This record gives sequence, structure tokens and C-alpha cells, in this order.
Amino acid sequence: MARQPSPILEISDLCVVRGGTQILDHLSWTIQKGEHWAILGPNGSGKSSLLSALAGYLTPTSGTFSVLGETFGNSDWRDLRTHLGIVSATVASMVPPEEPAAYTVLSGKTAQIGLWGTPKRKELQEAEALLESVEAAHLATRPWAFLSQGEKQRVLIARSLIHKPRMLVLDEPCAGLDPIAREHFLAFLSRMIERVKGPAVTLVTHHVEEIIAGFTHALLIKNGKPHAIGTLELTLRSSVLSQLFDHPLQLSKSAGRYRLKIEQDA
Repeated sequence: MARQPSPILEISDLCVVRGGTQILDHLSWTIQKGEHWAILGPNGSGKSSLLSALAGYLTPTSGTFSVLGETFGNSDWRDLRTHLGIVSATVASMVPPEEPAAYTVLSGKTAQIGLWGTPKRKELQEAEALLESVEAAHLATRPWAFLSQGEKQRVLIARSLIHKPRMLVLDEPCAGLDPIAREHFLAFLSRMIERVKGPAVTLVTHHVEEIIAGFTHALLIKNGKPHAIGTLELTLRSSVLSQLFDHPLQLSKSAGRYRLKIEQDA
């Protein structure tokens, strides 16, 4: 029999306790090749803590997780982390304002903020190719301070792709975007998801409107626990979301896009 490929990500009974507070509570989650996930949950639900654990910045209290069959604790997580491209506002806030976009992309190779030294022509060509892959080749020489919020997101995605990760995690990438910029970014994201050889994409968001065509599954988190997990058909339902946010909600879908209406309390 042919050997089944290892899941891209596999988490089993992950618990994180800090100062007597249960931050993540027996969370299990598996991502297979070809799946694209949305992580949805209220503020304080544990989404950010989950990302910190994936990045190796928050050590689990118990449970296990692995990337491509390599388990945290048994393998060097600095190497495993290169398979996970995590794009967050934390990095964006620390990029030097005068740094050209191509330099920002190259800084991802060593996971440093602010590129040291002058890159070689071959390195710049690599950065330019990555920027082209996110439809931002024209930004290569533009300083960070003169990029729009949407352009910064694309540059950071290019930065995360420098190690050819198997999974790309976008932590609320539409935060701070105006409605037009958000739609442009989501259209770009949809095109990226459609690529056959692209990474598995995981989107962390508060808004179902951002769960566009191409996403296949959702992980709904509440109080550090998986509230619902599975295909969008099973998880994105009015009753499930109402329980998640502790308020009556009505979910609808039109032209491939979700909409959420807040119902008045009876």
C-alpha cells in the first residue's frame, strides 16, 4: 500500500496554562494537503495564543503538535518553523520606515527585522520574483513608509514565502484596510489560493465576509477550546455562530460571499 502523506499540521490535545489561567484547552486540529482554513472566534478566545504556539514562542503545557510529521520537542523548531509562514501586524510595526520592499522580503531569510548589509544582485532578483508572485513587483524599491496597508500585507506575504512554506498563516490581514482596499486584497488572496502548487492558507479573522471562495474548512475557537471544526458547510451556520459569539446571528451567503446579520434580542 502507498504510504499516506503526513498532514501539513497536526495538533493533539494542546493545552497552554499560564499563571493558573487555561489559555488553550485540549485543542486538536489537523490540516491536510489541499485544505485552506479560516480561524474564527471572539476576542480573547485563544486565536493569538494558538499562533504563538505554532511559531514556537509559547511552549505548550501538554499535548503535541507536528509539522509534516516532525514533532515539536523532538525536532529543532527553528527549522520546522520555516514550513510555516506567519504574517502578523507585529512584524509590520517593526519594519524600518526607510527600508525598500525588496530588502524587507529578504529579511525573512534570516527572520530578522531590518536587513543588514547590502544584498547581492542574485538576492535582489529572488526578492523581485517573490514580489511578482504576490502581484507587487512594482514595489521593489519603494520604502516601507510609503506603502499602503494593503501593499504592506503583500510584501509581508512575499517575505514569508522566501522559505517556500507549506502553510501560510495570515493573522487578520484586512485590519486597517478601507472597504476598497479590503476587496482588492481579498481578490488577490483568492487568486493565490487557486494556485495548484501554493501553500495551504489559514486566515485568522473576526469577519465571515473575509472567508472567500477557496477556503474549505473552519476552526471556531471559544474560551481556548474548539467550538466547531470541519468543513465550511458544517461550521458556518447561524446556530453555531450564535453560540460562538453568545448573540443571535443570522448567516447568509450570496454570490459566494458570506454575510452576518446581528439579530435583535427577543
